[in-house]
Amino acid sequence: MIFDNESYWLINAHIPSCLLPPDDSYRQTREGLCLVDLKISQGKIEQVIAATNIREEVSNLNVQLDLQQKIVLPCFIDVHTHLDKGHIWERSPNVDGTFDMALDQAIADSEKYWNSEDVYRRMEFGLKCSYAHGTQAIRTHIDAYGKQADISLDVWQSLKSAWQDKISLQAVSLVGLDYYQTPEGVALADKIALVDGVLGGVGWQNPDFDHQLDTIFTLAKERNLDLDFHADENGDPDSICLQKIARAAIRHNFTNQITCGHCCSLAVQSADVVSKTIELVKQANIAIVSLPMCNLYLQDRQENKTPIWRGVTRVKELQHQGIPIAFASDNCRDPFFGFGDHDVLEVFEQAVKIAHLDTPYANWIESVTTTPAALMGLDLGKIKPGRVADLIIFPARYFSELLARSQHDRIVIRKGMKINSELPDYSELDDLIKQCKQ
Repeated sequence: MIFDNESYWLINAHIPSCLLPPDDSYRQTREGLCLVDLKISQGKIEQVIAATNIREEVSNLNVQLDLQQKIVLPCFIDVHTHLDKGHIWERSPNVDGTFDMALDQAIADSEKYWNSEDVYRRMEFGLKCSYAHGTQAIRTHIDAYGKQADISLDVWQSLKSAWQDKISLQAVSLVGLDYYQTPEGVALADKIALVDGVLGGVGWQNPDFDHQLDTIFTLAKERNLDLDFHADENGDPDSICLQKIARAAIRHNFTNQITCGHCCSLAVQSADVVSKTIELVKQANIAIVSLPMCNLYLQDRQENKTPIWRGVTRVKELQHQGIPIAFASDNCRDPFFGFGDHDVLEVFEQAVKIAHLDTPYANWIESVTTTPAALMGLDLGKIKPGRVADLIIFPARYFSELLARSQHDRIVIRKGMKINSELPDYSELDDLIKQCKQ
C-alpha cells in the first residue's frame, strides 16, 4: 500500500484554495478548489505544487496515488462538544424534544449514573467516532458542579493522556454563571487553571447577570484563562446575553480569547439590535461558534407545530464584519440532540444547507478547520509544507459531491499513514444501558 512508504505523492488532488499556500499557478474550479500534487515524506507534507508543474518527474515515481480530483482536506477541529453527556439517549431520552426536558433528563442522568467508569467509556466512545471520521482536536464542555467536576475532569485528564498522539483535547468548565459567586465556583476556576483548561459557563438573562459576568471575567484574568460561554440558546428576541458579554469584555479590557456558542436569539432580533450586538462583538474580539444540528433540533420546537426558523445565528452577517465563525458538533445522542456521530463533515454539510453557505462556498470550509484551530490556540488546519500529514481523502471531487452523498468511505491519514477508520459499535455501551434499566 502506498501509505506504507516513507515518501510518496498524492497527485491530482482537489484542495480548497483558502487552505493552501498562495500560488498563482493553481488551476481553480468555480468552487475555489485547486488541483495540486502533494509530496508526503516522513509523516509530513514536504511539497505542495500545482498539479501540472512537474508531471514528468512524478509520473516516473512508483510511489504515487492519482486521486483523480478527489477532495483532500486537513483533519477537522471540533471546537464545541459535550463528550461527557454523549450516548445516554437510550437510558435518558428526551421524549418531547424540548430544551427544558433535555436539561431535566441530563441532570437526572448525571445524578444517577455519572461515575468514573460511565463517563470514561462514553467519552472514549465519542473519541473513537471522532478519530475514525478524521477529527484531530476537540474542545469539550464538562458539567462541573460539585463532586462531578472532580470525577469528569479526572476522566478527561486520563483520556487526554491516552489519546495525546491521536486527538488534542481541551476542557471547558460548564456551570451557571451564578456558581462563580460561590467559594465552590472559585475553586473550580483554580481547577481549570491547573489543567490548562478554559473557563466557561451558561449565560442566562437575570438581574445579576452583569455582576456574574464581572466575576467570571475577573477570575479568568487573575488566572490568565480564555473564556467560552453558552449564550442566548433560545428564540427570545429580548435575550441579549451576547451583547452583555461583549460589553463586559470591553469593560474589563479582556485580551484573552473569548468564544460564545449558540447565540440563537440574534436570528430573531430586530435589525437595530443585531447591528449593535455585532458591533460590540467585533469590538470585544469575540468569536462565535454555531451548532447547526443541535439548534435545528431544539429551537422553535412546539407540540403539534411545524418549526418556522432554523435555530442558527446570523453567521453571514457576523462573518461579513470579520468576526471569526466556527461550526461544531455540540451534543451527540443525548437529550439535547438525539442524533449525530461526532462527524464534523456532517456538521459542515448541515451548516451549508441550513445557512445557505453555498454558491459561493467561499472560505466557509475554514469554519471547521483553521478558524476553530485558532480558537483552541493550535497551529492546524492548513495544507502546506512542514505540516504533519494529517489529511482526509474523500471520494467526492467537488463540494456538490462532497455534500450530496455519504463520505463514509473516506481515507483518514495521520502522520502520513492510513488509519483504521472503522467506527465503534454501539453495542460497546450496551451494558451501561442495561445496568440502568435493572
